[in-house]
Amino acid sequence: MPHAWPLTLSDAELTLRPLRRRDRRAFEMLLVRNREWLAPWEATDPDRSRGRPSHGELLRWAEREGRAGRHLNLLLCIGGRAAGQVSAGPIVYGAQSSAAIGYWVDHGRAGNGYAPRAVALLMDHCFAELGLHRVEVNIRPENEASVRVARKLHLREEGIRERFIHVDGQFRDHLSFALTAEEVSSDSAGRGVLARYRREHMSAMGES
Repeated sequence: MPHAWPLTLSDAELTLRPLRRRDRRAFEMLLVRNREWLAPWEATDPDRSRGRPSHGELLRWAEREGRAGRHLNLLLCIGGRAAGQVSAGPIVYGAQSSAAIGYWVDHGRAGNGYAPRAVALLMDHCFAELGLHRVEVNIRPENEASVRVARKLHLREEGIRERFIHVDGQFRDHLSFALTAEEVSSDSAGRGVLARYRREHMSAMGES
């Protein structure tokens, strides 16, 4: 299926877009501010000798993978300001036709519905634009805030994957959630997951 890159997805004040060179200072400040918040949940490389990629290396990787449609790594912006990240990848086509979603939001913005909206936006893109059949999210069971996001979006709980992803120095168990295209009833704009979330949650939050 044709794939558009660079990609921008929006819902009111919430925008998902690729990281840019000029985002470096704001993005690095965001990471520093959220270092302790993210450390227990962020995937890590078991080979410590490789270290964290530079901003330039991250940009080049994201551009290459985004153009190829293998991994969509997007900056989450609220009112134009960097406030987190959301990603889909690895993206597999053909018989498997699936992707895994990852996400995090600035701790100062947490609890305001930005994470579920961002995940819903990207899921809808995966289903409606990429034509994928299945999207999954894998979360450490202890990460209650992230588990709530999956449940708010009606992702189906599929159980524990033991020692599944390297996080904070060890391979950790993760709780898997998934959604398939058959479980989503999309509106005319292809926004089935987001439309359902808005119907069920946004009015309670005082948003139209």
